Amino acid sequence: MRVCVIGTGYVGLVTGACLAHIGHDVICVDNNEEKVKLMKSGQSPIFEPGLSEIMQSAIQTEKIHFTSDLAAGVSHGEILFIAVGTPPLPTGESDTRYVEAVARGIGENLNGGYKVIVNKSTVPIGSGDWVRMLVLDGIAERQKTLVPAGGVPSDEKLAEFDVVSNPEFLREGSAVHDTFNPDRIVLGGNSQRAVALMEQLYAPIVQRKYALDQSLPPVPILATDLSSAEMIKYAANAFLATKISFINEVANICDRVGADVTQVAKGIGLDSRIGNKFLQAGIGWGGSCFPKDVSALIHTADDYGYEAQLMKAAVSVNERQRLIALEKLQQVLKILKGKTVGLLGLTFKPDTDDLRDAPALILIEQLNRLGAKVKAYDPIISQTGMRHGLSGVLVETDAERLADGCDALVLVTEWQQFSTLDYVKMAKLMAHPVIIDGRNFLDPEAMIRAGFQYVGVGR
Repeated sequence: MRVCVIGTGYVGLVTGACLAHIGHDVICVDNNEEKVKLMKSGQSPIFEPGLSEIMQSAIQTEKIHFTSDLAAGVSHGEILFIAVGTPPLPTGESDTRYVEAVARGIGENLNGGYKVIVNKSTVPIGSGDWVRMLVLDGIAERQKTLVPAGGVPSDEKLAEFDVVSNPEFLREGSAVHDTFNPDRIVLGGNSQRAVALMEQLYAPIVQRKYALDQSLPPVPILATDLSSAEMIKYAANAFLATKISFINEVANICDRVGADVTQVAKGIGLDSRIGNKFLQAGIGWGGSCFPKDVSALIHTADDYGYEAQLMKAAVSVNERQRLIALEKLQQVLKILKGKTVGLLGLTFKPDTDDLRDAPALILIEQLNRLGAKVKAYDPIISQTGMRHGLSGVLVETDAERLADGCDALVLVTEWQQFSTLDYVKMAKLMAHPVIIDGRNFLDPEAMIRAGFQYVGVGR
């Protein structure tokens, strides 16, 4: 099938590359010329395991192309994905101006043939009808340009189209895996024709042809109305964020009563009604999805006269949890002024280069405020030299340089590489061998044998 993906962030680029990999003809559109040039060369502008490889393979087979020409993309695609960013505004609302610009642009460039316009961006509930209106506005603008000087309308046939909501459930760091191994595919729309085309598009994935375990039954497809599909995305992320905040609250109680939250989480996770995922206590959630989506859902509830108290509590617990590592540092080191603290990890989660709303940023800010010197080592950030949002921290090139002279280390991101570091050597390099395990990732007994004073969260 012919596919156009507009926007090449995490969602757009992964979606486009994976659809090309399974045999569709894909054009990815982005208005950043430098980014387009980079992608044409086979390089991914983001770090995502497996993405560069499938991009390069699709380029070689000419199944994927990159352009800044929206008209060319719209003309090519029978299915048009809107996958631009919807960053949060200070009010908690989603900034939908990029979606608006793209929807109008699609309308202005539609010509003959039936198109399915797919909302892949995480958009406020009710955006499906709004996007349809914007596309129609764009068509109206185009029609004005088609009226010749004599005033007789052109007989050029304008395209028929339908709008579908197809929310993504990709996890940064495993987005390619999640695309080929989804739990479900949600398709919201009012047109059976449009939904049928989307089912055809996803057929190889639904049939598990590219899955890790191809013996599994077909991927469930849930067809809903537009608003329900949009709500499913927000509700899923809000629930997962709440689950993390719940176990963090339990961890804080464990700290006070002498229980071990890792054992508690295992005990409740064995209950099939609860499950063991998202029960890892630590220093809170961050990234581009959870904070934005929970805030947007709270704001939507406020717009309709309802106070989402549980979701507000989840946000409040998370804001406090980000300071837990700071409290533990103060308990061990007392005064932080003049001390050197090293951070193991900077990104909000492992296997990504994403620093958006990362807990590390709050920790750096607060340590600087209290007069500590802050160093950090991150497997990706240290290699790429990325520094956005990283004032007040010295980024080291390896873990041993990080440890040298530190009064304490804080494990912020649970990169798998951190399980095999030479902690015996690192402890000897430190002024005070203290480690705050902000993700309960390390083996406490092994760290004590290595010479560290070990402090976990809720342990």
